Amino acid sequence: MPVTITIPTPLRQFAAGQSEIQVEATTAGEALDQLTSAHSELRKHLFNDQNTLRNFVNVYVNDEDIRHTDGPNTPVKEGDTILIVPSIAGGSAVLDEVTGKEAGEPQAVMPALLPMLSNEEVARYSRHLIMPEVGMTGQRKLKAASVLMIGTGGLGAPLGMYLAAAGVGRLGLVDFDVVDASNLQRQIIHGTKDVGRPKIASARDRLEDINPHVEIETHETRLTSANAMSLVRNYDVIVDGTDNFPTRYLVNDACVLAGKPNVYGSIFRFEGQASVFWAERGPCYRCLYPEPPPPGLVPSCAEGGVLGVLPGIIGAIQATETIKIILGAPDIMVNRLLLFDAWRMRFRELKLRKNPDCPVCGDNPTIKELIDYEEFCGITQQTQTTQPTMEEITATELKQRLDKGDDIQIIDVREPHEYEIGQIPNSKLIPLGQVLNRMNEIDPDRETVVHCKMGGRSAKAIDALQRSGFPGKLINLAGGITAWSNEVDPSVPKY
Repeated sequence: MPVTITIPTPLRQFAAGQSEIQVEATTAGEALDQLTSAHSELRKHLFNDQNTLRNFVNVYVNDEDIRHTDGPNTPVKEGDTILIVPSIAGGSAVLDEVTGKEAGEPQAVMPALLPMLSNEEVARYSRHLIMPEVGMTGQRKLKAASVLMIGTGGLGAPLGMYLAAAGVGRLGLVDFDVVDASNLQRQIIHGTKDVGRPKIASARDRLEDINPHVEIETHETRLTSANAMSLVRNYDVIVDGTDNFPTRYLVNDACVLAGKPNVYGSIFRFEGQASVFWAERGPCYRCLYPEPPPPGLVPSCAEGGVLGVLPGIIGAIQATETIKIILGAPDIMVNRLLLFDAWRMRFRELKLRKNPDCPVCGDNPTIKELIDYEEFCGITQQTQTTQPTMEEITATELKQRLDKGDDIQIIDVREPHEYEIGQIPNSKLIPLGQVLNRMNEIDPDRETVVHCKMGGRSAKAIDALQRSGFPGKLINLAGGITAWSNEVDPSVPKY
């Protein structure tokens, strides 16, 4: 019987660009087998070497996670939809529960004596005050509350601006990056005049301009295992606006250990996710994704792109949930994962359940203090094991060799729309998702330099070619076409 499989954006390059695929199947596992038989490159992204679903990929039949039903044997019927929901990283570079109870009023944001509002604040927040769900008491709760924002980029920009405008009394900002021209397409808290400034300074200035009644605390630092607990413990609600897996797991574990709600959001291209992870009332992030994907498997926003308005939508949702937590709203997004597809303008909600075996919030937790999250995500190991085995060349060295007349073929593994932005002369475009199927177009008798935007995808292409037995010499262009623009030809646009 025909069922529809929804392919998430990060994996569509391995499914001929399709967003939905119909297959004939009676179980979820059979449907996935049909899918990966037709699109073999998808299999390694969905299944491990033991032929079981990877822990960083969730599969839902309609709105139910098959891990909590019969797994791959979960039956499907005509008209059912199978959703593949992988973990995604996007947000802002800062490292760059099943109880069934409704979320009640968070005690952490209810001091014994709520602060009063001045006449000026009453005028400012009047549209809140005339709402019975907020009123004077609710606005005083907001003034008494504190929120720690991890990141002041794509998600942190709308989040911070709306929380400041709403009158949250104390906002903590954690960031160590500087404003880049490429940020301005979506990070609306920063302006053209701020390029080159620390993001945290730019964000502070904007938030103070929006609402001088809000206390802004800046933490210009990288969030690490050494400082996370001292930061998290000092705030009522934590909002995750990061774009990398080590920091996501760090934020999650710190929130669980400190008993704080973690308002989650992530973005990639046209798709976003949002939820509230609060271990005292529901699942944590590890319950949803027990382990991260291997380094490099999931592209970042810098590599895959993001629609400029998308972080505004997801960040506003995070701000909404944060305000609801402070007000004690009865229906926050605990036990629910919200999926948003901006391209189709569709929202979808999935059920989440607490994992009793979760190592940090389960019945018998094994993680009782913060760990090395880069090691947990395999980043340290990857650096040690892959870097020495892959030959690299700098952009300057490549230009010198080309000027000498050396016979070098250049393979560009970016996407066609990236190739249109700028190219290295005489390069041949073979997108990463096609590189194995088009291996015969690469002359093994010539020395080959492979490049992408910054060097990550080209390294993956070389690894895939070598594993498939390509006999020729393959060299990675360090820093990709960005380095070529910096070192050789500034007329090539950077993006």
